Order: sequence, then structure tokens, then C-alpha cells
Amino acid sequence: MGDSVDVEHCDSVSAGPMDQISWEDFQKVELRVGRIVLAERFPEARKPAYKLTLDFGGGVGLKRSSAQITHLYTPEELVGKLVVAVVNFPVKQIGPFLSECLVTGFYNENGEVALCVPDKPVPIGAKLL
Repeated sequence: MGDSVDVEHCDSVSAGPMDQISWEDFQKVELRVGRIVLAERFPEARKPAYKLTLDFGGGVGLKRSSAQITHLYTPEELVGKLVVAVVNFPVKQIGPFLSECLVTGFYNENGEVALCVPDKPVPIGAKLL
């Protein structure tokens, strides 16, 4: 029933104690589903990255982000993809680019970032519960 996990070698299990947050702290984080509408190469970035434009629908609208996901994705396959992003961080200057949200993902066993995506269709702008 799926892949087995070698817990002795799993960083997320052996990372030690983690800080706990309150439910109120979690509710402050606006994790929303957005659709990537534009993905461009970002040659000015120090590490290989793409410049993404995401549509979060009414209330949030369009936001831009830089994402170091070039090892697993091409710009062409990113367009149209639903992803989970933090939309209420302050704007961050990344070289000549202003990042307005944080696209989330997970490191795989090779240190490459796999995007955090909904496994079923959901409306853009939907908030993570």
C-alpha cells in the first residue's frame, strides 16, 4: 500500500524536537491554492529558479514568486498547475525581482524541490484548513 519509509534515515523523523505553535498562529498563515499562469526562466537568480505569476482569484488576485524548482519542472509544464502558496508574507526582493508570495514544496531525497499541490481539483483561492 505505497512506498515504505526507512525511518532511521528520514530527516523529518530524526530532526529532533520542533517548536509548537498555537492554533491562532497557524490561522494567521494564509496558505492558498493558486494557478500558475506564467512561468519564466530567471537567469539573474544566484541559484537556478523560475519567475512565476500565480492567480489566486478574487480577494487575492495575481501574485508573483521566485521558485527554485528547475530540476523537476519545465516552464511549460508549470503553466496551469495548481499549487499551495503563502500569500500574506511581506514582499521580498530577490535580485531584480519582487516576490509577493511563497510557493511551497518539499525536498526529495536528492535535495530537489517538489511542489505542494492539491491531489484533487479545488477552486483557486481556496484556503488550506
